[in-house]
Amino acid sequence: MLVGGSPQNPAQPLNIITFVVDDMGWQDTSVPFWRQMTDFNRRYRTPGMERLAREGVKFTHAYAACAVCTPTRVSIMTGLWPARTGITNWTLRTDRDTSGTHSELNTPDWDLAGLSNTPDTPRAWCAPTLPQLLRERGYRTIHVGKAHFGAVGTPGADPRNLGFDVNIGGHAAGGPGSYLGEEGYGARLNKDHVWDVPGLEKYHGSETFLTEALTIEANRQIDLAVAEGKPFYLNMAHYAVHVPFAPDPRFYGRYRQSGLDHTEAMYAALIEGMDASLVAILDNLDRHGIAEKTVVIFISDNGGLSAHGRSGEPHTHNLPLKSGKGSAYEGGVRVPMIVRWPGRAPAGSVCAAPVVTNDLFPTILRMSGMRTDRIPRSDGKDLTRLLETPGRPQPERALYWHYPHVWGAPGPGIEPYSAVRKGEWKLIYFHADRRKELYNLAQDIGETRNLAATSPSLVASLSRSLASHLRRVRARMPVVKATGEPVPLP
Repeated sequence: MLVGGSPQNPAQPLNIITFVVDDMGWQDTSVPFWRQMTDFNRRYRTPGMERLAREGVKFTHAYAACAVCTPTRVSIMTGLWPARTGITNWTLRTDRDTSGTHSELNTPDWDLAGLSNTPDTPRAWCAPTLPQLLRERGYRTIHVGKAHFGAVGTPGADPRNLGFDVNIGGHAAGGPGSYLGEEGYGARLNKDHVWDVPGLEKYHGSETFLTEALTIEANRQIDLAVAEGKPFYLNMAHYAVHVPFAPDPRFYGRYRQSGLDHTEAMYAALIEGMDASLVAILDNLDRHGIAEKTVVIFISDNGGLSAHGRSGEPHTHNLPLKSGKGSAYEGGVRVPMIVRWPGRAPAGSVCAAPVVTNDLFPTILRMSGMRTDRIPRSDGKDLTRLLETPGRPQPERALYWHYPHVWGAPGPGIEPYSAVRKGEWKLIYFHADRRKELYNLAQDIGETRNLAATSPSLVASLSRSLASHLRRVRARMPVVKATGEPVPLP
């Protein structure tokens, strides 16, 4: 089996692009990831995603490793579960926990410094990273956009310390100071400058929207890699569609004219602007004649923010999924995912096998031509064979989540929890009151009917699986304030 080359030239290493969107919900696209189109699918215009789905494999049961950003992004870089790395929440500063407060629980001692290139960094995790390993294979490794791998002042705050040759716009913060060039992407605002997007000073004062500026820079880096004759890995990680919203003038008017209010129109324009970036990059691959030699992987880092925007109006609509970002429910972790692998993955295919962001680490390394026995051990599964035969029945596997924190916005399931999905069944273990909820996702994708009381043997079996996993990865449990003891395993 040929892995790591193109059908035309087996010796030519594949170029690889991970196109990572921030906070994009499962329904925030004109591509349906459910069994039917919905009104929300009809609202948005994402022709780039439609094109990618026609030319690649659409995954309808894809998951982020965490319901918030940093842990998921680190899972792509390392292939490891967040519970194993101890990076279980979003990072920013080393002297301040980003977790919210809970009336009954204290947050465990987690690795709030994030990912690092040295074991000497306090409260950080150090491991071989995807770009580091690809660079060792001769790849030009490029990061563009949101990084959010490590806290301010730590090595991981700069993607170049984690194996990237080039970093444009990536730093410690998890959102943009502003999307507007007129505001210097935050630098010209009187606010906490930790959120300023770095490295785009030449666009300051211009009318170039952040998404467009990052796309221009990403395509310039592709041009340079092609000119050098080197294979490249591009981590195109947009700040879109994270708050704070701003109207992208290229698309905003259309959505206002369609009847959407200001917040909803800004959000829809952010979605379309992100998709326009995908189109521009795909077109650039075509111009260079390298589309057939380039893998493109599209994914979001967690579920959509289904709470409320700054105006108090909803903007992400995950229905039929329950809740959204930060939540134990499907709206927090189920994400859109499409993979285009020319000549290998059958175009226009749909795969219903459950997959998770950890899987990208071994999959991409295998696509690069790395031998299986040389790929560092990870918690991910190599998806190359699944991509070649996406409709083939797969052995049942368990996926796990562990979020011992309180995230910012209120909402269903936004509390400390651990969970497991195995087959069509999902068990959630909420840490504070030790309650367990059981759902059959095949019959109840919206998690509306808790079957725990009527299925005690299944609850017991899944609880054992979840407890075994948490023990195996040495997961850190919250501490009960009243006793000073960690929450017991399920």
